[in-house]
Amino acid sequence: MSAVSDRLPAFPWDKLGPYKATAAAHPGGIVDLSVGTPVDPVPELIQKALIAAADSPGYPTVWGTAELRDAITGWCRRRLGAQDITHREILPVVGSKELVAWLPTQLGLGPGDVVGHPRLAYPTYEVGARLARADHVAYDEPTDLDPTRLKLLWLNSPSNPTGRVLTREELTRTVAWAREHGVLLVSDECYLELGWEADPVSVLHPDVCGGSYEGIVAVHSLSKRSNLAGYRAAFIAGDAAVLGDLLHIRKHGGMMTSAPTQAAVVAALGDDEHVREQRERYAARRTALRDALLKHGFRIEHSEASLYLWATRDESCWDTVGHLAERGILVAPGDFYGPAGDRFVRVALTATDERVAAAVERLG
Repeated sequence: MSAVSDRLPAFPWDKLGPYKATAAAHPGGIVDLSVGTPVDPVPELIQKALIAAADSPGYPTVWGTAELRDAITGWCRRRLGAQDITHREILPVVGSKELVAWLPTQLGLGPGDVVGHPRLAYPTYEVGARLARADHVAYDEPTDLDPTRLKLLWLNSPSNPTGRVLTREELTRTVAWAREHGVLLVSDECYLELGWEADPVSVLHPDVCGGSYEGIVAVHSLSKRSNLAGYRAAFIAGDAAVLGDLLHIRKHGGMMTSAPTQAAVVAALGDDEHVREQRERYAARRTALRDALLKHGFRIEHSEASLYLWATRDESCWDTVGHLAERGILVAPGDFYGPAGDRFVRVALTATDERVAAAVERLG
């Protein structure tokens, strides 16, 4: 067990325990804006699809049903502009976190190989490198990295935690650089449908990749767009050779999405109306929280997309966490996402309208 502990960092969320207790002691109850977990109902059409597929006694396939693959490729064409994508260029996965954590291992990376990730980033990029016993390096600009041992380059747009959106020009430049140096580029695009002050673009868009998916993979999730975090529903799309190898490995590992979940994903990807309705809920919560934080003396940077506000009072992030906890509001300290975030907090939009209104009142 100690060997595992040596390979992995301490689980950061455990450090929030005392602050959570303080916030929970508030007379009006806690407003938990720390974790981006959906709180709104799963849309009815998705629940019905899951229930209809409940009698699924046999093993599902790792590649998914033909209907699931049709739904994924259809969504990629409609939403990402990837007009010529085929079944060979998509692969269902058991939630995006599983994919992020185990991708370096499944790609065969190990000691001496390097995984690159943004300086402010989802911690699981680093965890995935550590699980594979590979090295990891944080970057401000990916094209400034030394490509000598770099095997896997993570992009994240829209960003978790900052909400920053990479421009089409930035994406195009990075794709070209990665191809020039033979580096696999994997773009985490799980918040792509939640752009507020920017219109996020996928690396699979022909303006970015030139109509070829060689050397690039995009990661997408239904957790946020469709409130399906509990279903563990996600997929990757891109380079057919890379996905073919992953399919082979995942068959041996039994990494398959359940049959009812596959049916639910078909329904979810075929309907845009529930996504529009959920966006409207988040937009209203975002406006309310943003205005309240600004009036309370915060400064907000980036945050043009995703489900978070990246906010600072120009003090230690833990001082800010404590300040808000005393008001019954729990947020995530920015240093969870790297030392560069040590003066910021991440404020999630994933709370009910009633809890958001309570937070706004307390900030006032």
